[in-house]
Amino acid sequence: MAEEDYGSFVDWNQMGDLAKSSGPTKVDCKDLKEFKQMARQGYWAKNHKLRAQVYQQLIKAIPCRTVTPDAEVYRDIMGNAASKKPSSNIPLPDFVDDNPVPRYCLKAEAVASAHQIINCLAGQFPDVSHCPSLPAITSLLLHFSKDEAQCFEHVSRMLACNEPGKRMLDQTFLAFESGCMTFGDLANKYCAAAHKLIVATAQDVLEVYSDWQRWVLGDLPFSHVVRVLDVYLVEGYKILFRVAIALLKFYRKSKAAAQGGQPNQQQDSSKVKADIQAFVKGIASTVTPEKLLEKAFSIRLFSRKEITLLQLTNEKSLQQKGITVKQKRRNVQLALNPDTFSSEIVSAKEMRDIWSWIPERFALCQPQLLFTTSTHGCSLNRFYSHCEGYEPTLLLIRTTDGDVCGAFLSTDWEERKRGGNKLSFFGTGECFLFRLKPEMERYEWVVIRHPELASSIKTQEQEDGAASELPNSENNGLAQPEKPLGDLSPFLSARHFNLTSKNTSMFMAGNFDSLIIGGGEGNALYIDSELNHGRAGRCATFDNPPLCAENFQVALLESWGFEDVMNK
Repeated sequence: MAEEDYGSFVDWNQMGDLAKSSGPTKVDCKDLKEFKQMARQGYWAKNHKLRAQVYQQLIKAIPCRTVTPDAEVYRDIMGNAASKKPSSNIPLPDFVDDNPVPRYCLKAEAVASAHQIINCLAGQFPDVSHCPSLPAITSLLLHFSKDEAQCFEHVSRMLACNEPGKRMLDQTFLAFESGCMTFGDLANKYCAAAHKLIVATAQDVLEVYSDWQRWVLGDLPFSHVVRVLDVYLVEGYKILFRVAIALLKFYRKSKAAAQGGQPNQQQDSSKVKADIQAFVKGIASTVTPEKLLEKAFSIRLFSRKEITLLQLTNEKSLQQKGITVKQKRRNVQLALNPDTFSSEIVSAKEMRDIWSWIPERFALCQPQLLFTTSTHGCSLNRFYSHCEGYEPTLLLIRTTDGDVCGAFLSTDWEERKRGGNKLSFFGTGECFLFRLKPEMERYEWVVIRHPELASSIKTQEQEDGAASELPNSENNGLAQPEKPLGDLSPFLSARHFNLTSKNTSMFMAGNFDSLIIGGGEGNALYIDSELNHGRAGRCATFDNPPLCAENFQVALLESWGFEDVMNK
């Protein structure tokens, strides 16, 4: 078979008509516009070897970081292991979020190869913290790779893409979650009828839409997803949105036909998710690959610019609400250098424990001592001058009673200057408090633990304020049915719900005579201008008990920054 060079991982018996090569045998084109047209028309769709060669050309053209792992890196890492039979028992990294490797007409041993490649990628891309589409992409590219090393290089280039404004794969929970929010905004605008169906039938719409990428990269049959891949490698991430919206349109049509005008009944979100998944997996019986793409490209006025603006707005909303990492996270071990780490308040083990709590995107950084009262003296002004320009920071306090407590502070202390001499709060929901002695405990933002404190119902005054903050938000926003507070879905854009009280968003504040962490019905920590005396108490923002004695004296105070050793 002519395709053997690029088909050693393929189970040709499962490929059906795709196993028969026909049509053109070469592509003589370097113009991107022409490539785009050919991809949409399926110019290389009937020739496996040609498709593999085109993919290689397209992936090779992706602008990447200066140092991007290639096939030789894979061979060096795997060494003799490359000649041994891989095992699918090797668990996938946590960042794929339990998404399995789709079979996609591959041989059983090819799935094991995909496991091996993904684990090798995890070692080479430590900054990837959430990438649920990686198993599907790896499985698809194995189809068109000569060996594991070439597949590894192809996926590496997609992960390392650094072209401004272009993205290939979500690599953080923030990017993934904002993508789900953006999909919901687009669904509301471009397929309102299907969106209304989801709102009417699912108890938690976000839970349903969190699967949108998996519909395309995971649930679609191979004959359909490979046509999506043709266009995706040319046009990028926006194609996934188009195809997912087309799938939602076809799903609504199938439900309307099946129900025959019967009213929709609300059910558990997991049942709606399973229903959509079953429809997408079986779509080949009613919708051809070409019909799916035709529907996807028939959506008018759907631009990359709109997607980018929505994505940025949604990311900002998530950051403001402190929703940037999935709560179930990898156990990142801080590799402290004992020769350079020195704290008079915490041991190396205690610092590692604190590091396991911080947002994942900072977990690979090294602690950098910015200020300590033992060296820099007991002056609040000096504290500010040493900490300004650093974001985030970690505050550590040891009292004269021997208690140890502190806070992770998400925002640069320079922000305090925006209020002039007036004491005003700033920061985000990523801030948290902790104590280490007498016992170890962390206190997150109260809204993370009690989402019922947020409301999706806005007053007219709040709507006007939101509109002035986010231009065109009315057009991009998602109409939500009113829900009782106890049944609030954290749906899509965080800007669609408001805190019921400002007391629950008072994170950090400072002026010339005091430093405060946590506010609302009291302060979690108050420290005077001489960094000598302090008060501890309960506050509404973190719903914490006092971290130490109500009135305490500071024995030592340290502030630590986060040094990005990866980019040094």
